[in-house]
Amino acid sequence: MDIKKIDLHKAMQLNFGFDTFKGEQKQIIENVLNGKDTFVLMPTGGGKSLTYQLPSLLLEGTAIIISPLIALMKNQVDAMRGYYETDSIAHFMNSSLNKTQLKQVRDDVKEGKTRLLYVAPESLTKEENTNFLKTIKISFYAIDEAHCISEWGHDFRPEYRKIKFLIDEIGRAPIIALTATATPKVQHDILKNLEIPDATVFKDSFFRSNLYYEIRPKINPEKQIIQYIKQNKGKSGIIYCLSRKKVEEIAEVLQVNDIKTLAYHAGMDAKTRSKHQDMFLMEDVDVIVATIAFGMGIDKPDVRYVIHYDMPKSLEGYYQETGRAGRDGGEGKCIGFYSYKDFQKLEKFIQGKPVAEQEIGKQLLLETIAYAETSVCRPKVLLNYFGEELINDCGNCDNCLNPKIKFEGKSYMLQVLNAVKELKQQYKGEHIANILAGYPSSAIKSFKHDKIKLFGSGSEKDIKFWESIIRQSLIHYFLDKDIDNYGILKLNQKGIAYINEAYSLELTESHRFDDEDENSEDLHLKLNAGSGAGDEVLFKMLKSLRKDISKKIDVPPFVIFQDPSLEDMATRYPISIDELKSVQGVGSGKAKKYGAEFVKLIKKYVEENEIDRPQDLVVKSVINKSGLKVFIIQSIDRKVNLADIAGTKGLSMSELLKEIEAIINSGTKLNIDYYIDQTVDEENIDEIYDYFFDSETGSLEDALEELGDEGFSDEEIRLVRIKFLSEMAN
Repeated sequence: MDIKKIDLHKAMQLNFGFDTFKGEQKQIIENVLNGKDTFVLMPTGGGKSLTYQLPSLLLEGTAIIISPLIALMKNQVDAMRGYYETDSIAHFMNSSLNKTQLKQVRDDVKEGKTRLLYVAPESLTKEENTNFLKTIKISFYAIDEAHCISEWGHDFRPEYRKIKFLIDEIGRAPIIALTATATPKVQHDILKNLEIPDATVFKDSFFRSNLYYEIRPKINPEKQIIQYIKQNKGKSGIIYCLSRKKVEEIAEVLQVNDIKTLAYHAGMDAKTRSKHQDMFLMEDVDVIVATIAFGMGIDKPDVRYVIHYDMPKSLEGYYQETGRAGRDGGEGKCIGFYSYKDFQKLEKFIQGKPVAEQEIGKQLLLETIAYAETSVCRPKVLLNYFGEELINDCGNCDNCLNPKIKFEGKSYMLQVLNAVKELKQQYKGEHIANILAGYPSSAIKSFKHDKIKLFGSGSEKDIKFWESIIRQSLIHYFLDKDIDNYGILKLNQKGIAYINEAYSLELTESHRFDDEDENSEDLHLKLNAGSGAGDEVLFKMLKSLRKDISKKIDVPPFVIFQDPSLEDMATRYPISIDELKSVQGVGSGKAKKYGAEFVKLIKKYVEENEIDRPQDLVVKSVINKSGLKVFIIQSIDRKVNLADIAGTKGLSMSELLKEIEAIINSGTKLNIDYYIDQTVDEENIDEIYDYFFDSETGSLEDALEELGDEGFSDEEIRLVRIKFLSEMAN
């Protein structure tokens, strides 16, 4: 075709109503019209779809668009049909069609009415479809979401590896491969697998100045999310979670807090998923809570925020998901909640896979951890990951607006690497951190590592500091984690070389993601999580009331409400028993038993001081329908051995005890005497029980430290503390 005779601006205006091309759209379209293989790397919202839609209307024949998701195809076909009077202009061919619908599609294609035919790679493998496609004139093949070809891509799909073979079988035509996210490694894989090494490559900048990036500590994320959404009422948003179960939980929490929300995940039937997607597009709901199954190819330009309740498994996934915000060039907030423990869980899931997959998965996780903990401008880190350099800082991310402290880390890195070496590369990061900080944990004592010279050699810094240095040593690739023995640190060649010839190394004073950042109040409202009461005057009054009540009923003050609960009350000002139930560590039982006088005091204080209560922070909770708490309570009622309860639910004993502590802290009484009597000496029970009765705070951490020095095990202390709180508080 002689493209010189085609006025592309006129064709675009006529077919799509646009007056100007974005970026390199025009050059890409010209390349396709000239029958050349094409590779397009363009960020979400950059206008990839137009680069194959317009050529399909100008060239003779039907363009085959290979796309990974049924929902994506439907969305694209609906959008294309919106520009034409007849629906036959675009069709999809996948497993959702019945025989009558499939016949109609084939008839329209044969008659030359259909210019775009969307096909899933799985559908291409069916012989009847392959034979049909051999009989039609194909203008070109467009492979959307091409990163699915690469094992290093964030959404690798084995069936994508077969596309080149299927194209050769059907009949060769020019290929255009398109993706919104691809590292240099993934780009190479795509070109190699499709056997188009000479394809013209078009690479648009990944920098989108309208997107704001922020990582927050994962402390009460539900409260932070609800508050954010209510502050942005009426705006469209997506919340991503890693598991279907968490999607359902978060969606329900938002719904009971009067937020128009729907869930979306692959466990739902196709009809429900499609309905929920359409309701979001039609703005019948404001928020979709979803797994990564949602969003690929969603053409909703005005998504104003993307929140990651869980950080994804790779930076590619993160970039693509956040890229769904602000596609119209308007406001786009990208907020992620980070906890290092989440990544430890993800590492466990990787373990069962083949070694090669484990290695890839581990590297992708490390990149995401490095991004979360970095002090560098976030878009600069993201662009670097995709092989692009951003010269100047964006000036519009949490790190640019709230810079973190950097320091010379050479000596600290050497301490960590030498510790790993001295301990024969046989221990986990937590163990190394405890040794350097001089913390005599039970594991340290059992290995007699509190007696070695290395113990306490870095005691000027705390455990969290050393854990951060260890994580940064992994990010700098000085250490590896042993895949077969989860968590054990091993020196690699780069680490050995650093020990032999160390050089200046700039490290970051990492954000303390287990604590609220005192300097982040300009970025988001500090939600109180045991970091100091919001209203100091009220907090002191509540402590005084608690002390008076404790004397009347002869129990330690902490048995009534612990300090974090009082701090939360002094931030949220609950003035009814129902509101008090949602306060941290209270629950229904305690609210009813002790709450009346506290609520009365707070209500009077609010009225006398004309307090404007932060209603958005009063978050309604939902009953935990996961069944875990119910299962634990019922099992204990039947006097099932705690080890058996833990084993049935795949929990460690420590995790089970944490669940039991949460149950009794919310006001439910549990009797575990049957287990304690079997596992703890009677004298020990009495001594630990007396300790808590005399304790001012009831702090578990203090008890573990003080009683641990006297020879009591952590498990014994926690068990008797549970007994004490259940009997005295509930």
